[in-house]
Amino acid sequence: MAGMFETKAGMSAGESNRAFKQQLNKVYKWYTGGFFVFVVVLAILEQMGLSREWIGFIFLLATIGLYAGIGIMSRTTDAAEYYVAGRRVPAVYNGMATGADWMSAASFIGMAGTLYLTGYSGLAFIMGWTGGYCLVALFLAPYLRKFGQFTIPDFLGERYGGNLPRFIGIFAAILCSFTYVVAQIYGVGLITSRLTGVAFELGVFLGLGGILVCSFLGGMRAVTWTQVAQYIILIVAYMIPVVWLSVKQTSVPVPQAIYGFQLEKVTAKEKLLAADPKELEVRGIFKARSDALAEKLKDPAAALVADKAAAETKLAQLRAANAPSSEISAAEKAIADLPKDEAAAKAAWTRAKAAADAKSRPLNGMPPHAQQFAGDPNGDAKAVAAYDTSRRNFLALIFCLMIGTAALPHILMRYYTVPSVKEARQSVTWSLFFIFLLYFTAPALAVLVKYEVFNVVVGTPIDQLPAWVASWNKVDPSLMSITDINRDGILQLNEMTIGGDIIVLATAEIGGLPYVISGLVAAGGLAAALSTADGLLLTIANALSHDLYYKMIDPNASTARRVTISKMLLLIVALAAAYVAAQKPADILFLVSAAFSFAAAAFFPALVLGIFWKRATGIAASIGMIAGLGITFYYMVTTQPWMRGLFGVTSPVELWFGIQPISAGIFGVPLGFAVIILLSLVTPAPNRKIQQLVEHVRYPSLRMN
Repeated sequence: MAGMFETKAGMSAGESNRAFKQQLNKVYKWYTGGFFVFVVVLAILEQMGLSREWIGFIFLLATIGLYAGIGIMSRTTDAAEYYVAGRRVPAVYNGMATGADWMSAASFIGMAGTLYLTGYSGLAFIMGWTGGYCLVALFLAPYLRKFGQFTIPDFLGERYGGNLPRFIGIFAAILCSFTYVVAQIYGVGLITSRLTGVAFELGVFLGLGGILVCSFLGGMRAVTWTQVAQYIILIVAYMIPVVWLSVKQTSVPVPQAIYGFQLEKVTAKEKLLAADPKELEVRGIFKARSDALAEKLKDPAAALVADKAAAETKLAQLRAANAPSSEISAAEKAIADLPKDEAAAKAAWTRAKAAADAKSRPLNGMPPHAQQFAGDPNGDAKAVAAYDTSRRNFLALIFCLMIGTAALPHILMRYYTVPSVKEARQSVTWSLFFIFLLYFTAPALAVLVKYEVFNVVVGTPIDQLPAWVASWNKVDPSLMSITDINRDGILQLNEMTIGGDIIVLATAEIGGLPYVISGLVAAGGLAAALSTADGLLLTIANALSHDLYYKMIDPNASTARRVTISKMLLLIVALAAAYVAAQKPADILFLVSAAFSFAAAAFFPALVLGIFWKRATGIAASIGMIAGLGITFYYMVTTQPWMRGLFGVTSPVELWFGIQPISAGIFGVPLGFAVIILLSLVTPAPNRKIQQLVEHVRYPSLRMN
């Protein structure tokens, strides 16, 4: 078993690669067949009475145990194997590994949820992320493979000739990768707690064990073969429930084909719900609640004193009347839950008012699913301004996601693992294909789930709601909660709070499938989060051990020492990321999108100009990376609510051109290009050796002197 990923000695390179690929084909065919048998056996056991808790534990232990087994069998201390999997990963398998590396918790869990909540505007994520791979294929992957380094900071150091570009690259790689990995570990905690019923914080650290055992033991070699296995699980898990929903609603097992047909039905139902008398009643109650909170916010100190006095008076009356203990306890709790001071009251009431404002709008604050942009291009000045701002943000987000995709270090590292430049190009094609399978399905999934919620869940008596509503409420009330605000015993749409992060995970239960399929979907989400987290943690550890320690501190360090240090750093970074994720710092989609903006602003100008313009200089690239990353970070800190709170920013929010903080990279990328180009023109040109290297990489037929 330990040699299942090895090839025979004494072969030529071509024969060795063919034999290696044949061996991989055999291994993963057996793996896929075994996985299907495993799911069928669990389904039979469920019918025989196996509890949901046991099914969840079995899925969790079996999948993490499988990944751990691959990690153990792929353990290595060889530098080339640890950092770039020996540069012998076939294109199709590198495409699957890249697909798994790419299919993060945001893609698997958050994509369909975002489309469910935002409708058309959510398509920016699909267009941006998919379009980014075209940039990878055209501008980066083959050329980076020709340079032949291990990491992106390594490329920057070699191309720009110095430790300053390398150090800035290390910092930027850690910043964007750490931000990204926190989101993945958050997703791991969410899924693990749903599978096993343990607390979210404990789920974070349970899932962390599965992440570490792969990347810790075998580096890129273990991560690659684990990610291939994870891709198979996640794509099967994603497709089964959506195909079932498609069959259930239309009798057609191709959800992508019936997407438009179901969207028409959803649009018709939206119009009915927007005008429904009960929905109007609920929205009116929330509007009154919002108005009351607005009055309190005019003088928070006086309002807090009045609330405390009213709550204490009510408690005294209940005690005087010998009211039931449950009512007295509720009154005591109401007093304990009051804000502690004026600042806390202002913050709490502001949040509550924002929530009430959303629920006072039609469709629970969601835009009509087929509506392209907010506002109206043919309306009054306010409507036209809203339309222009919405469209501008849509295009800005696509831009940031495309550029960020093409600059993410953990994705670009994958193209160092293939045997040749030709296979690097083929890898990008395969990556696009494997990613397309999920991205082409996500819009259909969002519409099918929305149809189910609008037509099956909404209008149901509160005491007859499906079991998945209560079970998800236990996991996290912010993701799923029901409040019968008008006390009619019937669920209206605006009485339901549903978070985008549970749409995919709850799809099987929403469709009425056996719980084993829910476990399979959760295992798929876990595979997506683990696969990306593996790649990200490895990127951070390699940046520190290879680029910082080996290249800048101790060039004479032995291979074994470098790999050992990488493993130690990986453990430290993983624990730090798990701690941050356990605090639930922000939603998954913002964290991921922030990482894309950071990567776009820091790396894309320096990488593209470094490959295609031999005149680009090291000092210009260094200052350009600092400028691009700096302006992006500044804009996020001053405009994004969570980051404003983290850094104590109290000044009024001022959006530049109305651009949301999720697209902050749109300011950093052009600034980075401008700074590098202008400074390169006024600083001494790179030495002849570097210029010849750039020419040789772009034009291999040219000979280097």
